[in-house]
Amino acid sequence: MQNGIQDLLGVAIPAIALGVAAIILMVQRELGPFSRLSTGGKWLLTGAFGMGILAFAVKISVAVAVTRMPVPVSAASPPLEAPSAVAQQVWAYQPDAPQKYVWQALPQMAPEPPDNPATPEKIALGKRLFFDKALSADGQLSCASCHDLYGKAGGDGRRTARGIAGQIGGRNAPTVWNAAFQSQLFWDGRAASLEEQAQGPILNPLEMGMPSAAAVEAVIRKNPLYQQAFAQVFGAEQPITLARIAAAIAAYERTLITPDAPYDRFVRGDRQALNPQQLRGMARFESVGCVTCHKGPNFSDASLVGGQIPRRIFPALPTAFEKRFDLTPDGRGGGVERGAWRIPSLRNVALTGPYFHNGAVEKLSDAVRIMAGAQLGTRIGAAPQSGELYWSSRARVLNRVESRTLNEQDVDDIVAFLQALSSDTLASHAGKSGA
Repeated sequence: MQNGIQDLLGVAIPAIALGVAAIILMVQRELGPFSRLSTGGKWLLTGAFGMGILAFAVKISVAVAVTRMPVPVSAASPPLEAPSAVAQQVWAYQPDAPQKYVWQALPQMAPEPPDNPATPEKIALGKRLFFDKALSADGQLSCASCHDLYGKAGGDGRRTARGIAGQIGGRNAPTVWNAAFQSQLFWDGRAASLEEQAQGPILNPLEMGMPSAAAVEAVIRKNPLYQQAFAQVFGAEQPITLARIAAAIAAYERTLITPDAPYDRFVRGDRQALNPQQLRGMARFESVGCVTCHKGPNFSDASLVGGQIPRRIFPALPTAFEKRFDLTPDGRGGGVERGAWRIPSLRNVALTGPYFHNGAVEKLSDAVRIMAGAQLGTRIGAAPQSGELYWSSRARVLNRVESRTLNEQDVDDIVAFLQALSSDTLASHAGKSGA
């Protein structure tokens, strides 16, 4: 501090002396005579100028002295640090990264509609109805007959469903597991909810064969236990109707979800849940474009969670598989070639064969090959240089569009990944009908 004052005086005194001398000379020899001032006036003007010069000199001196004064280390600001690697990355130019597919685990609970809230009593009633053969015309079939929950992972294991009197339907029975996440039901997507879907098979003459809703309601009313259960769930003043029967069944079906697959454990943080082959298959499942249709937590674009386009033309592209597996006709009759089918969920797909709407494909590996070719235009085992040639007559240019390819190892890897979508519970009960 003392050194700072000495520096101040050392700068200020010479500056003041120099300024005073300059003012005296300027006023006495130039401004005074020019303005015809008296001797007193000259000294008054000299004083006025002197005060201004004095103030300016003091300010300059103080500024110079302050800059030369040492600052204690403890009071000094810390030195600026070099930008960290993160900061450099933030400020450096970064091109937009391609959007990556986000993998999702299945929620622990299925969404329910506001007009059919679930209660334990309603779920219990729905479960009883689901297994009750009285809902069929011959008393031989229940919902569970075509949807064996554990033995066949919610399907029936047949190519196409079998109805009353041994009648054979034209379509494969989809699994009921995780159907609660789907925005469209049946292969053609004609039902928009589980409540709507549950009424269809009961009245279908090829399935459970009941002649009318009134006939169904009459059967249920005859049972005193059902009378008591419906009164408890819906109110004693509410009649038993097919709509309420379906509502109870739907409430039960919303409990049939499988969030316990190895894939789900992997997405939730268990890095040991998938083996290396399944991880390779997961990567190829994304890169080849399977996630275009089989996306979201339920692996279906016909989903209540993240779904967008629920149905797709199938087969979209001509392949040799069409005739081999009779893929284009709708076995039920009245269908159109290359129909628009609801995108099925791939959860538990390794347990729910045979595959596709007509159940014509037994092997999951063949299903992968068919979808790769017929929907994605991918060649199986094709040479890397293979591709399609397109001639532009307008531009007179010949273009080659390289096609995506999968080799047999890729197919095996994708199949391994699809097996990781199987519920641990269902996999442990596979083949044990009625378990």
